Amino acid sequence: MSKTTQAPKALRGVGNFIDDRFHLAKTGEKNLRKVFPNHWSFMLGEIALYSFIILLVTGVFLTLWFKPSMLEVVYDGSYERLQGVPMSEAYASTLFIDFDVRGGFLVRQIHHWAALIFLAAIVVHMLRVFFTGAFRKPREINWLIGIAIFALSIIEGLFGYSLPDDLPSGMGVRILQGVILALPLVGTYVSMFLFGGEFPGEDIITRLYMLHVLAIPAVLLALIVAHFMILWHQKHTQYPGIGRTEKTVVGTPMFPAFAVKAGGFFFFTFAVIAGLSAFVQINPIHLFGPFTPTSITSGLQPDWYMGFLEGSLRIFPNTFDFTVFGYAVPIAVLVPGLGVMGMLFVLPGAWPFVEQWITGDKRVHNVADRPRNAPVRTGLGVAGMTAYGVLWLAGSNDILSETFSIDLYLTTYIFRVLVFVGPVVAFIVTKRICLGLQRRDRDTLEHGYESGTIRQLPSGEFIEVHKRNSEETTEVLESKPLIGSTALAEDADVDDKGVENPESRKGMGKLRRALAHWYTKDNVSIDGVEAHSGHHLHHSAPEGEKESAH
Repeated sequence: MSKTTQAPKALRGVGNFIDDRFHLAKTGEKNLRKVFPNHWSFMLGEIALYSFIILLVTGVFLTLWFKPSMLEVVYDGSYERLQGVPMSEAYASTLFIDFDVRGGFLVRQIHHWAALIFLAAIVVHMLRVFFTGAFRKPREINWLIGIAIFALSIIEGLFGYSLPDDLPSGMGVRILQGVILALPLVGTYVSMFLFGGEFPGEDIITRLYMLHVLAIPAVLLALIVAHFMILWHQKHTQYPGIGRTEKTVVGTPMFPAFAVKAGGFFFFTFAVIAGLSAFVQINPIHLFGPFTPTSITSGLQPDWYMGFLEGSLRIFPNTFDFTVFGYAVPIAVLVPGLGVMGMLFVLPGAWPFVEQWITGDKRVHNVADRPRNAPVRTGLGVAGMTAYGVLWLAGSNDILSETFSIDLYLTTYIFRVLVFVGPVVAFIVTKRICLGLQRRDRDTLEHGYESGTIRQLPSGEFIEVHKRNSEETTEVLESKPLIGSTALAEDADVDDKGVENPESRKGMGKLRRALAHWYTKDNVSIDGVEAHSGHHLHHSAPEGEKESAH
C-alpha cells in the first residue's frame, strides 16, 4: 500500500506562513507549469544570462582588491620584470590581483572570457531572433530592449577593458577621447569634463570604474529583468511543427524538466568559461606594461566586439573634413566613430516597424519563420553581417598586410571597396539561395522525398520512387506563410467607387508600393500544392503502367 509523502513540518510551516500573506501558491503552481519550447537555438539567450551572472560574481571578487586610482606609485610587487617601474595604482593593483591574490589571475581571466562570451551570445541570439522574425508583433518592445542591452554591453566592455590602465587599454581610451573631440562645438568640453583636464588627466579611471561597476550594470540588470518578464508574459516563440499554432505552445514545463535542463546548462557554460580561462591566456597586461602617453605598440587588437569600430576608423577617407565658422568638423572621425556605431543599433531597432509598414502585417506572430521563407529579410541580415565582418577585418589591416606581404594602403583601398560591394553580393546570393530552398521545399511537399529506390516500368523507363514525407515534415513545409502586402492589394489604391486613394499618389505611398513589390515579388508560393500521398509517381509512362509501378 503506497503512502503519501508529506513535506517536513518546518517547511510546511514556512510555506503556509508565506502563502497566508502573499497568496503565492496558485500563482507559483501556474508559473511552474509554464511550457517552454524545446530547441537548441532557444538556449543562446540563456548563455548570455549565465555569462552575465558569472560577470557579476567575478566582478565583485575583483573589486575587493582593485584600486581605481591614477595616482602614480613605484611597483614593488611579485612580478620582478616590472619592479621599480612607475605606474598608476590601477595597474599596480591589477598586477597584485594577478600575482599575489590566490586565484586572482584565474578569476580575472574568467571575468574577461565571460564578457566576450556574453556579448557573443547576445549577438548570436539577436541574429536568431532577426532571421526567424521573432521580433514581430507583439515583441517589438522586447526587441528594442535587446538592442539597448547590446549597446550598453559594448560600452560596458570598453570601460572594463580600460580599467587596468595598461598600454593597450590606454590606447583604447585615447581613441575614445579622439572620437569625443570630433563632436562639433561640445567635443572639447565633454573631453575636459570626462578626463578632468588634458588627456590622460587624473580622473578617467575613477569615473570609468563608477560607470563600469555601478551605473551600467544596474541599468543592464533592470533591462534583463524587464526582458524576461515580458518574455514570460508574452510566451516564447516556437518553430513550425505538429500541434504548434499561434495559440498553442508545445514543449516542456518549467518545473521540473526545463529547470533541471537550465541548471545543468548553467554549469556547462561555467565549465567552458573556466576551461578557457585556465588554458587560454587572454589580455596578459603584465606583458604590455603600464600606459604612458608617449608609448605605442603595434600588433594589438581590441576585443572582438570593438573591432568593427577600429576598422571603420582605419578605412574612412579624410577628404570629407571641413570647417564651419572656424570650427573643424572631422568627418573622418565623427562618421566612422559615432555614425557607424549608431547605424549598428538604429537600423536593427527600426526594422520591425519598417517591415510592418511595408507589409501591413499587424497580426500576432508566435510561430517563427524559417529564414528561407523570408528571403529579403534574410538577405538583408546576411548583408549586415558581411558589412560588419568587413569592418572587423579592416581593424587588423596592419596584421593582414604584414602576414600576406601586401601594401598597407592597398589593403585600405580593398576594404573601402568591399564594405560597399560585399553586402550587395551577399544579399543577392543569400536571396537566391533562399528562393532555391523554397522551390526545393515546394517540390518535396508535392512529390515527397527521394527514396533512392530505382524501378523499371514495363515500358522500359527507369524511375525513382518518391516516398511520403513524415507528418512533421509536411506540417513544417505547409506552414510557409504567404508573403504579401496591403500596399499591393487590389483595393489598396481605389475605394468602392473607383476613386484612387490620395495617400497612394504621395511620395510615401509610392515608396511603400515600390518596397512592397521588391519585398514580395520573387516569393515562391505553395498555394494549390497538395502534400504527396505516396501514391503518385511523376513520369511519362501510361496510367496503367503507373499503377503497376506501385
